[in-house]
Amino acid sequence: MIARLRGEVLEAESSPIVIDCHGVGYEVHIPHSVLVEHGIVGTAIDLYTCLVIRETDHTLYGFSNPRQRRLFEMLREVKGCGAKISLALISTLSEGGAVEAILTQNAKTLATTPGIGPRLAERIVLELKDKILELQIAPIPGRAAVTPVKSTPNDDPLAEALLTLGYRRQEFEDAAAIAREQSTDLSEQVRIALRNLQK
Repeated sequence: MIARLRGEVLEAESSPIVIDCHGVGYEVHIPHSVLVEHGIVGTAIDLYTCLVIRETDHTLYGFSNPRQRRLFEMLREVKGCGAKISLALISTLSEGGAVEAILTQNAKTLATTPGIGPRLAERIVLELKDKILELQIAPIPGRAAVTPVKSTPNDDPLAEALLTLGYRRQEFEDAAAIAREQSTDLSEQVRIALRNLQK
């Protein structure tokens, strides 16, 4: 299994790009954000990769960090959401935008991705809305990055989830309090808090 590639960009007009690793050129499909950030011929690149093996071909997908790769893998586990569609979702919404849409059960936003219809969008929400909190995912686009703190028994899981999504504690205290009053389920608390923060 090829889990990581570090080399020089040889071709980068669009995805897939070609990376030279010690004289071997690897064709790698990447999200749009990675293409924008690293798609300059002649520059060094370091990608976390996932090799998808089918009967007819072997396709390599590359990501800027392990969280982005894990999100791709989680999406692929949803029936009907193959590798190409999973990559398209991350490219269209970004990893943070995809996580926010799943947490808030916003299937309409997911369905703006080419190849994702209403039924598949609903299935993605249903199957991943609880699992998605396992990720220490990148923040929502436009928000400052926040480095997640390792959990301790006294930590507040709701606060940690909102911090991970890029909110500052002073921003979400009132919304978090409302969420705790309305539900004891963490996933539901996050959804309620995000709805109130977006008002």
